[in-house]
Amino acid sequence: MALLNDEIVQNVKQMLGGIPQDVTLAVFTDSKHCDYCKEIVQLVNEVAATTDRVSVEQYEIHRDADQAQALNLKRAPAIAILGKEDYGLRYYGIPSGYEFSTLLHGIQKASDGTSDLDVQTKSYLATLEEPVELQVFLTPSCPYCPRSAILAMEMAIESKLVTADVVEATEFPDLSNHYNVMGVPLSVINDSERIEGAAPAQMVVDAIRKSVA
Repeated sequence: MALLNDEIVQNVKQMLGGIPQDVTLAVFTDSKHCDYCKEIVQLVNEVAATTDRVSVEQYEIHRDADQAQALNLKRAPAIAILGKEDYGLRYYGIPSGYEFSTLLHGIQKASDGTSDLDVQTKSYLATLEEPVELQVFLTPSCPYCPRSAILAMEMAIESKLVTADVVEATEFPDLSNHYNVMGVPLSVINDSERIEGAAPAQMVVDAIRKSVA
């Protein structure tokens, strides 16, 4: 049975029909422990079927350790969204519910390679001299979470020094416990700064500035 109904398929076709460059969804499953791997693989293949611009590559994180290491993936399930280059867009878990829109936005941005950030944010990101890791914890039922996830992806698109790891909190309880995730969205910057709630770009920039000071 298809995961996407006819109406959603048509919406996806409309969103992705005009993307300018090819995008590869590199999907990493885990044969040892993965509650939704089958559904994730099916979902990305159904998305890819809506446009010739999107293709899927499937890996198993233990068997295909070289590919995982090349993409700096340490856990699965994960989706690396790859455009003409690797912009550092990663989605950990199943992009269902409200987060389906985050996956589609990531595909759009990886395809055109440009962000929609404001001038001040772009100017600050251009001054970065060291790597910035943005982790955004969320759940599929959170209507505010895509805003934080998409902002992180936009920043990763804008700067080669920024990576965006979007993490479905309930699928990775070890990470959620480590970062004491009590509510979502939660943004963690360089393991040192954290922002609870859907923060505006300037607040994330301020947290990045503190993390690299």
